[in-house]
Amino acid sequence: MQVAILSKSGGGYSTRRLLEEAEILGLYAEQIDHSLCSVRLSSDGSELFLREESISGEFQAVIPRIGSGVTRHGAAIVKQFEIEGAFSVARSLGIIRARNKVRTMQLFAKEGLPIPETLFSINPESLSAQIELLGGPPVIIKMQEGTHGTGVILAESLASAKSMCDTLYRLGTPILLQRYIEEAKGEDIRVIVVDQQVVASMKRKGALGEFRANIHRGGLGEAVQLTKKEKAIALQATKLLGLGVAGVDLIRSKNGPLLIEVNASPGLQGIESATGVNVAKAIMEYALRGSGRKRR
Repeated sequence: MQVAILSKSGGGYSTRRLLEEAEILGLYAEQIDHSLCSVRLSSDGSELFLREESISGEFQAVIPRIGSGVTRHGAAIVKQFEIEGAFSVARSLGIIRARNKVRTMQLFAKEGLPIPETLFSINPESLSAQIELLGGPPVIIKMQEGTHGTGVILAESLASAKSMCDTLYRLGTPILLQRYIEEAKGEDIRVIVVDQQVVASMKRKGALGEFRANIHRGGLGEAVQLTKKEKAIALQATKLLGLGVAGVDLIRSKNGPLLIEVNASPGLQGIESATGVNVAKAIMEYALRGSGRKRR
C-alpha cells in the first residue's frame, strides 16, 4: 500500500514520525506538499498533479496535515484523493468544518455538547452588550480560523476588549467571543482520537504568565486519566465532524468538562512525549485498515 502524507514540510516531527512508522509496517509513504498540487478538470474527468507530474491513482491512503493558511486548497486536494478512491484519515469536509470555529460551535451546540458560552457578531457598535451577554469581562477573543493558540486573546477589561475587537473588525478578521473559565487556571486537556478510539490524552499547562496551554506556546504536557464523560465528549465531537483522526481540546470547569475545539491535524510531538504512546503508529495502522476496507 502507498500512503500520501500531505504536509508542506517533511522535516517536522509529526511527518517524520509517520514516515518512520510506515517503514516499520512495511508500507511505502511519501510526504507530498499539497500546496504544490493541482487538479485538472474537464468533461472527461479529473487528474491530480504534483507540480507537472500526474499522481492520480498512485496512493491508496492519505494522511492530511493541512496548515491553516491553505485550508481550502488543502481540503480540495484531499477531496480529489477521495474522488480517486483513496482512503483519508481526515475527510475533506471534516477538515473544513473543524477549521472554522463558529461552524464547529454551532454543530456542538445543536447536539447539546458542553461548550463555553460563545457569541459571534460583526457589529462593533453592540460590543459592550455582547460582552455583557457573556457575563462581562474578562472574555476570550478568538479568530474564527487559527491553530496552536494563535489568534486567541484574553481581554481582561471592557476597554481592552473594545480596542482589540475594533482592530480585528477593521482588518476584516472574523472573530468570536467566549466566556473566560477562570477555574481552568491556564490548563486544558488534549485528547487524540483515532478511528473512534481514544489513544492518548494529556493535560497541558500554560507557561508562566500565559493563559493558553498549547505546547507550541511554551506549555507543558503530562499524561492524564480521562473521565467517562470526557471520553464520551471527545468521541462524539470527532464523530460529529466526520474525522477519523482528531485532537480534541477540553477544559475542566466547576460544572464539568467543556469542549473547546477539535483539530483535524493534531501535532504528535507533545502528546507522544508526555504520554509515551506511539500515536503515529496508531494513525498509520488506521490508514492501513481504512484502505483495506475501501478495497473490499
